[in-house]
Amino acid sequence: MSAPRAPLPPDLLAADLHDVSFGMRRSVVRPPVVGAEVELIPVDADTRAVVPIVADEGPSTLPLLRRFGAGHGWREEPSSYGVPRFVLPDGGTITYEPGGQIELSASPFPTVDLLVRSLRNVVVPLREMARGEGIDLLSVGIDPCNAVDDIPLQLPGKRYVALTAFMEAAGTGGTRMMRQTAAFQASLDWGPSPLDTWRMLNAAAPHVVAIFANSPVYRGEATGDRSFRARVWRELDGGRTGILPCAADPVDEYLRFALHAPVILRRAADGAHLPFAEWNARGEATLEDWHLHLTTLFPEIRPKGFVEVRSADAVAPEWYAAPLVLLVGATYHAPSFAEARALLGAPSADLLRAAGRDGLTDPRIASVASDFFQVALRGAAALGRFVSGEMVDEAHEFFERYTRRARSPADDVLDAFACEPAERETVSASA
Repeated sequence: MSAPRAPLPPDLLAADLHDVSFGMRRSVVRPPVVGAEVELIPVDADTRAVVPIVADEGPSTLPLLRRFGAGHGWREEPSSYGVPRFVLPDGGTITYEPGGQIELSASPFPTVDLLVRSLRNVVVPLREMARGEGIDLLSVGIDPCNAVDDIPLQLPGKRYVALTAFMEAAGTGGTRMMRQTAAFQASLDWGPSPLDTWRMLNAAAPHVVAIFANSPVYRGEATGDRSFRARVWRELDGGRTGILPCAADPVDEYLRFALHAPVILRRAADGAHLPFAEWNARGEATLEDWHLHLTTLFPEIRPKGFVEVRSADAVAPEWYAAPLVLLVGATYHAPSFAEARALLGAPSADLLRAAGRDGLTDPRIASVASDFFQVALRGAAALGRFVSGEMVDEAHEFFERYTRRARSPADDVLDAFACEPAERETVSASA
């Protein structure tokens, strides 16, 4: 940050959120698009230890990605995080998370079909190649086998060193989030009414958590949570996670949320992480600092010029259509959007906690989640070429196998690890 200057006016920051983050500056109407990010946790197929990015001996993932990318037209580039990234021919990127998780960020596509095909064309053959080299790439919300102390920070860049220091000060839940969790994140257009889209998706977040929960196991033990990943996020301190209640003015609400969140990438002289509002009051914040600060906020629904839905545990590639059809069908089809808003009601932080803990075993959540999914299926089927019948059918198969039966992939994970149902306190997210 530069020398002291006049504080950034609140009206300027609010206008920046309104125009840029909430996407209301766009004047040119274009056809809708959809994007996604998928994360994979690499573990040794025999020992189940986490596979590092690079290693002097034994398996590691960077050589794997280089070999795979050489045959698929990937371009390797340096990054500011200390390890390279890869750019795919269709514009997608492969990067790393702090614990060595592999993240595929797809470009936005004009149809769900093209997006799903792009994701699967990378993940499915990459998993097969990895398995041949003794590496399993897991699509689960949290590493089910290892403790956080067994996983060092693998990205030495400035951002993640600072994030690690901040998270360690808040307890091991923060480092666990950085190094052991994996998600499926959908990127959606705001649509004609961004603030209504914001409200609906914040209300939908608990149900998305419950529908796609698949992280009930940690360190080989049942945790008592359907999504232990969600619990790690809920127990993460710092005023930068969760859902917002969506008051009359969501932009002003998000402004207050962002101003009150501590700045991670800078410390005061005494080592404290001050809220952005305090740095700004001192005249020690720029608009560039503001934009950087916004990238360190992790609410369930994040405004980024598009709207990012971050609530689902990592999803297996055979089910990639399910979260996309659910979210696109409920958001892009106007009658279904109105129906979803009426069904979901107001966002609830209490419901978000219950969704991670109990998932669809909670009858209230199961009932609304089932109705919500059916609304979305009808909406997606009405979107024509944007969502093919094949994608709707795949999502419907997921719905019939899991959601309609008040089940989620968490049940499969418990079966795979032969875990008995557990009391919630079996494993502590903050221990």
